[in-house]
Amino acid sequence: MFDIDRMPRGGPDASWLDRRLQTDRLEYLDRDDVERRKRSIIRSLDRGERLFGIHRRLARIALDEVTGVRDPQILELGSGHGGLSRALLTMHPTARVTVTDIEPASVAAIEAGDLGSHPRATVREMDATAIDAPDGYYDLAVFALSLHHLPPPLAARVFAEGTRAADKLLIIDLSRAPSFLHLVMVALALPLTIIPYWHDALISSLRAYSPSALRALARYADPAITLELRRQAPVLPGSPQIAVAVRHRRRGAQILS
Repeated sequence: MFDIDRMPRGGPDASWLDRRLQTDRLEYLDRDDVERRKRSIIRSLDRGERLFGIHRRLARIALDEVTGVRDPQILELGSGHGGLSRALLTMHPTARVTVTDIEPASVAAIEAGDLGSHPRATVREMDATAIDAPDGYYDLAVFALSLHHLPPPLAARVFAEGTRAADKLLIIDLSRAPSFLHLVMVALALPLTIIPYWHDALISSLRAYSPSALRALARYADPAITLELRRQAPVLPGSPQIAVAVRHRRRGAQILS
């Protein structure tokens, strides 16, 4: 039986070096005892994503998955500051977006902003590993730049729940660099980790999943899930890894619980 708890971030076939280039240490974004620092990092990420047009790039990737749907119902999981949902609503005139996050503070901040009163947006507190929606309710569920925050058992739950509640689950996350390049990156980044942003960036790289790991997570969630990598993880760090998961629904199917 496959032991999901012990699976390396580089996947079941990870090399000796790749298995050591990972950590269980939390990012500031994952901690509850550094609220001011966490909020500062979230603001920095939002500014950077707006400056470099990342929200719109991610929204275009998501909308390409629903081109044949007239009025798509889209669920964003782990919305953070809501930038991606805002871009989806701007770029598609009839899309309806459910904007969710597990953190009450983030949900409250989103509700207090423009998305809280947008006629095509619904803001809710929701856990990506326990989606509060009927089977097949959404055309697309999107989990962007967040999967690496979760350990393998919970990441597998995202695949199980996302493909249950939506026709497609789109995962956009950090790519995992090849081992030797990754080692060089870690060595160069270590002196910068006194800066909160770079502290979290380094940990993110160590917790990123490889394509092999994504396939293993999907299989563990349900063998009926098909995973397609839209783009192979490039060598250069920082480029996104894009995967689309679809469950082939069948009568009497059992899913991860």
